[in-house]
Amino acid sequence: MARNKRPPASRHAAHALKGGGAGASMSAYQGASFTDLALSGWSPPAASADADLLPDLDALTARSRDLSRNNGVMGGAMQTLRDNIVGPVLRLSAMPDYRLLGWSREQAHAWGNDVEAKFRSWAETTECDAARSLNLLGMTVQALGGAMLNGDALALPLWLPRPGSRWSTRLMVMEADRLCTPDGLQFRDDIRAGIELDTYGAPTAYHLLRRHPGDAYGVYGATVSQLKQWDRIPAFTDWGRPRVIHLHDKERTGQSRGRPIVSAVMREFHMTGKYASNELQASLANSLVAAFLESDLDQESAAALFGEDPRTAWNKSVGQAQSIGKLQGAAVIPLPAGARMSSFTPGRPNAAFSAFMDVLHRQIGVGVNLPYELLMKDFSKTSWSSARATLLEAWRYFHGRRRWLMDYWLQPIYALWFEEAVNAGEIEAPGFYANKYAYTRAKFIFGGRGWVDPVKEAQAAVMRMEAGLSTLEKECAEQGDDYEEVMDQLAVERAMKLARGLPLDTAAPVQTSAQPVEPPEEQADDAIPGTAQPQGTE
Repeated sequence: MARNKRPPASRHAAHALKGGGAGASMSAYQGASFTDLALSGWSPPAASADADLLPDLDALTARSRDLSRNNGVMGGAMQTLRDNIVGPVLRLSAMPDYRLLGWSREQAHAWGNDVEAKFRSWAETTECDAARSLNLLGMTVQALGGAMLNGDALALPLWLPRPGSRWSTRLMVMEADRLCTPDGLQFRDDIRAGIELDTYGAPTAYHLLRRHPGDAYGVYGATVSQLKQWDRIPAFTDWGRPRVIHLHDKERTGQSRGRPIVSAVMREFHMTGKYASNELQASLANSLVAAFLESDLDQESAAALFGEDPRTAWNKSVGQAQSIGKLQGAAVIPLPAGARMSSFTPGRPNAAFSAFMDVLHRQIGVGVNLPYELLMKDFSKTSWSSARATLLEAWRYFHGRRRWLMDYWLQPIYALWFEEAVNAGEIEAPGFYANKYAYTRAKFIFGGRGWVDPVKEAQAAVMRMEAGLSTLEKECAEQGDDYEEVMDQLAVERAMKLARGLPLDTAAPVQTSAQPVEPPEEQADDAIPGTAQPQGTE
């Protein structure tokens, strides 16, 4: 005899049955309890990465941009991230895998120097930009900012030959708003926020608006029909050349788009800005009031003093006391009849305002991966050792972001340029397509991190190199320099000194054997596109 099957209870109901009722067992994890009053109303859905993010992405992006425009702390945080992750330097360091290619180290070194020189002729000019506005450094800073503010950055590699230009590969950087699902295709499960995916989740095509949807808010002569025109761009050409570079942080499996960096602390950022603005307005309003005029006259006394129309007589009396409008030093103040002056003691500025804001800014700093000292540019309360620990922790994050930027933005761009250079005969690379990884293996040098204590950190660098723990290449890269350029310049300067009869060593040698002296614990630190339709063919 078949038993009646009970319909499966919901996940929340199952937890309630587990944690409630006489003799019922409690949840193994307190964080999963639905009987605890502090947690009983907390029931977030266990959705997929795209289901969690994509419905909210437009609102998050718009609010992130608004904070960047109108919140000084947010604007400063974005600039700090750009300055420390990329900075003012972007250099290619070609490092072909000479073992895979069967080369010697010296052969790879000479070959890499030639490639770097030719890459600079493209990357350090605006010819790499389809809009002829930015060089590769400028586009990289812009892409990083777009990824932080919007969650994504996009670039279309185009083939655009131009008269007088040595190269034809160019990048058209565009805002991620243009990547969206065309009208009428929202029902397709294989298209997520404009990205067409195969059965393995790999992008096969990108659906891009020909114009930015935000042009509808401006006076640019754009009609609704013009703002609703899409182009389907395949992810790769028939021979495997990328046609879209999509920079985003993929935090979860199946996540198709990135999210703004301030998503987790957006509420705190917004409310902190409003609170600071309200405090400022209240303080300003209070500063405009110096004193109050008060009168203790009852109705009968006022009638006896001012007659049948006391209000008119009072206003006339106040008008006669002209100096009451502006208090000045050593002023004799005539008061209206029957009035006395009471001083005004404002409650602003709020005495606890600074401490409260510091706590909030520290929480915000954690959310955007910036220490409080870097977020607020304030090292006044930080000791030397604390500043060192703070910056070391920050640089762990910056180095991770640099690697992310190299792997998913700069490396694909370098490979695109390299392919053109090989096919144009500019670079000798036999069997390129079969050994693409070995030929295009490279690193990029970004802006230097600077020194908290230049003397002690220079001593430490020399000690590391003498002990074989570091190299001149690594130490120079930490400061945004190319070690070969440094050595070449030293050789030039040495030859110039010899030609002029100058001593070679004009500075005292660095004492590496001496034990570095730790500064006092409380010493503060003193150092520290386009709107046009995509054109061209691949």
